[in-house]
Amino acid sequence: MRIDLNADAGESYGVFTYGHDGEIFPLVTSVNLASGFHGGSPSRMREAVALAKAHGVAVGAHPGFPDLVGFGRREMALAPDEVYADVLYQIGALHAFLKAEGLRLHHVKPHGALYLKACRDRETARAIAEAVKAFDPEVPLVVLPGTVYEEEAKRAGLRVVLEAFPERAYLRSGQLAPRSLPGSWITDPQEAARRALRMVLEGRVEALDGGEVEVRAETLCIHGDNPRGPEVAQAVRKALEEAGVEIRAF
Repeated sequence: MRIDLNADAGESYGVFTYGHDGEIFPLVTSVNLASGFHGGSPSRMREAVALAKAHGVAVGAHPGFPDLVGFGRREMALAPDEVYADVLYQIGALHAFLKAEGLRLHHVKPHGALYLKACRDRETARAIAEAVKAFDPEVPLVVLPGTVYEEEAKRAGLRVVLEAFPERAYLRSGQLAPRSLPGSWITDPQEAARRALRMVLEGRVEALDGGEVEVRAETLCIHGDNPRGPEVAQAVRKALEEAGVEIRAF
């Protein structure tokens, strides 16, 4: 059994440093790097790509809504053609820095509100999938299982990579619990590690609103802005390795 351990990262912007990239990159096998719209200014993208290369970490693009002020976590009423153009633009920006370092784009995973909207809005999901396909139909798209987002990615002929979140709570519906709900955000490293083990070994996890949720995962995401992100990543990795799970990029 194997799993990819992934982090949302590269979210610093200009003179503002955000997240824990230097501490998290040695612990994970892939990263999703902000590509300019919610974080990741050009110089910061360049730094993040170089850091990923130094640690042998696979790099994916993390396109979001054009919402620097809200860190891409506020939903925007963009038309599908706008979503398509924005996603393609951000992939291209990160690809330029990857090419300069002799690296390839490993995957794409939307950020924040764009990701969540794609999980329930078919037109948004289709626009994202078509943008990835236009860039390179061989590039995998990371998705939340059991959503219209997964369906549209498959419809576009893309390879889908199923994702789970050990430090984010789920609802019985299988959707992530809104961050506004108490208990939606897990900062205790040992609790996150326990949940990660259940997700990988049992394919299940407790729901915030009662009962359990079926989980299918090829990659586990640690949020780089989690206040205890490095500790969470370390605890999750240790627990998985001790259980005999191979940690490797998908």
